[in-house]
Amino acid sequence: MIRANTAVDFTEEAMGAGTVRHTVDEIYALPEGQRAELIDGVIYDMASPKRIHQELVMYLSVEISLYIRSHKGSCKVYPAPFAVLLFNDRYNYVEPDVSVICDPSKLDDRGCNGAPDWVIEIVSESSRTMDNLIKLEEYRKAGVREYWIVDPSKHTVRVYGFDPLAYGEYAFGQPVPSNTLEGLELDFADFAG
Repeated sequence: MIRANTAVDFTEEAMGAGTVRHTVDEIYALPEGQRAELIDGVIYDMASPKRIHQELVMYLSVEISLYIRSHKGSCKVYPAPFAVLLFNDRYNYVEPDVSVICDPSKLDDRGCNGAPDWVIEIVSESSRTMDNLIKLEEYRKAGVREYWIVDPSKHTVRVYGFDPLAYGEYAFGQPVPSNTLEGLELDFADFAG
């Protein structure tokens, strides 16, 4: 297996014509408890999350779910591990830290087939490049409407809106507005220290 968030170039140019890319079937065949993601046929091992990461996932999942419920919304919130077949193909499988899906037709027993409406990733040192570059581009191409990158070491939240196009960066302690769920603002002040 490939080390955490390192990639091997599996393009036909790098390996020669006829080379087979990795598929979702290989992800599903991993031993119980081993997690990896698949982007354009390249497998990325996933490191175990730290405590602050899990606290942030729990905070976000609970707060977003409560907001949806109190506003009688129909979107659903899914924390990782939750399978997202980003392009609904055999070569892309991710597990965002938090996925918000507003189209129930994308959901089945295995996860989400297609792009969630809103994706949140919590950055760790081992996932910094993956979250800030690779996933940013993949989520944009797939049709994710909103992407948040929460960085506990820098105490920042970067918000990318792809539909409509928008960008904002917020310090922990500033309210962070959601573009997907109008009126929702989240405060990360409790995680600043």
